[in-house]
Amino acid sequence: MIKMTDRMVIKGSAGWLIALSLLICCSSGSKKQKAGEADIIIAGYDSTYLFNGKDLTGWEITNFGPQGPVYVSGGSIVLGMGEGCTGITWKKEFPEQNYRVTLEAKRVTGNDFFCGMTFPVGKEPCSLIIGGWGGTTVGLSSINTMDASENQTTNYMEFEKEKWYRISLLVHADTIRAMIDDQVVVNFVKSKYDELSIRPEVELSKPFGIASWYTTAELRNIRLERI
Repeated sequence: MIKMTDRMVIKGSAGWLIALSLLICCSSGSKKQKAGEADIIIAGYDSTYLFNGKDLTGWEITNFGPQGPVYVSGGSIVLGMGEGCTGITWKKEFPEQNYRVTLEAKRVTGNDFFCGMTFPVGKEPCSLIIGGWGGTTVGLSSINTMDASENQTTNYMEFEKEKWYRISLLVHADTIRAMIDDQVVVNFVKSKYDELSIRPEVELSKPFGIASWYTTAELRNIRLERI
């Protein structure tokens, strides 16, 4: 940086050339500094996010058979309406317990679940259903072979189309807790007599996957935190 004081004044054409050279050098150094800062931000990307907002890195389109199109658009994963389930399955390491998954999801078209999240609870699989059985049912599938529509976690909510909902799932060895926005919708404590399972339609979602059913859905900000 050039500091002009009463005692230091650059005069003449030669002086101006020197000043110009110094200014160019300083400007170049400043750009390099900014570029370096940007590199640090990229290198320090939050690894708890399972979706990078650009592509399906780490995910596999679940081959349900009659699924709709799956693609990334506008920073969201689009699960197109199919003849049954459409979804994605995480292909990297995933914990069995002591973790929290958060994401945002919305129903675009259709009238069934727009977020069917299959996840492990120890060695057992389970699914959190958001908006199933006609569009309003929330709960776990399955507990002692009973679906989300008929067990102790059954809940009902109205969901608006094209509205983002914040979904949180907390899993411990014997506890499953789920929230939608700021509302607790599942608070299940597993006893030694309870057996968890999933419906055969989402078998390919194990160990962790997200699907919709006859519904176009969008997902974003998918995050996994170990706790």
